[in-house]
Amino acid sequence: MTTSADVDLDGLAARLDEAAVTGTPIPQLAEVHGIDVDAAYRLQQALIARRTGRGEHVVGVKMGLTSQAKMAQVGVDSPILGHLTDTTQVPDGGSVDITGLIHPRVEPEIAFLLDRPPTPGMPFTDAVRAVAPALEVIDSRYRDFTFSLPDVIADNTSAALFTIGQWQPVPDEVDNLGVLLDVDGHTVQTGSTAAILGDPRRALAAGIALAGRHGPALQGGWIFLAGAATAAVPLVPGAHVRATVQGLGTAGFTTTAGGTR
Repeated sequence: MTTSADVDLDGLAARLDEAAVTGTPIPQLAEVHGIDVDAAYRLQQALIARRTGRGEHVVGVKMGLTSQAKMAQVGVDSPILGHLTDTTQVPDGGSVDITGLIHPRVEPEIAFLLDRPPTPGMPFTDAVRAVAPALEVIDSRYRDFTFSLPDVIADNTSAALFTIGQWQPVPDEVDNLGVLLDVDGHTVQTGSTAAILGDPRRALAAGIALAGRHGPALQGGWIFLAGAATAAVPLVPGAHVRATVQGLGTAGFTTTAGGTR
């Protein structure tokens, strides 16, 4: 797949943006328009620029495809990076209307609070001020939740919503913490932070490298979602969702039909 200089990335960003705003899925873009990975990241930047132009603020980044199973499914050997904005954060214990989403799914994660702009090789404890349990709602804007690697990058790695639990001091180890995902009081997924590239600290290193190549410039005070610790599960209105990460506590929210975030 090659990148054409005459691809209208701003126009494609407008299509993805409209799909998210209206909750209307669109066909995959990459193969038809000749978009490779580098162009997909530029398209993602154009998409985020449209949103910040409306008043949203970037508050962090998120990793995608951090499990070996997901990488194998898409046919890649490395994760991907997307943006988090303030309007997509749901308060811990809050509620959110998901009826405008297309294919909402939720997964438990671990989050890092960046202490300063991280650089390659910086010790983890220098780069990270605190850690927390987290939940991420993903929602592909493509029909049938199917896409290529450039497609999902362009679509801001399927980012939709996220919740951060209470920040905790950085523990001695984060590589094998038990993780539970509960929906309506029932455990629907169990896993470990080891599912995140074998150690979530590797996700941070990978994110630093990706940001260095494709942007954005990582900032102190930003949230860094390291990746999913279990498979994602479908999300419906009226669900009470909670992630529990061993030693870090919980993060949760309730979904509604017609509420506000």
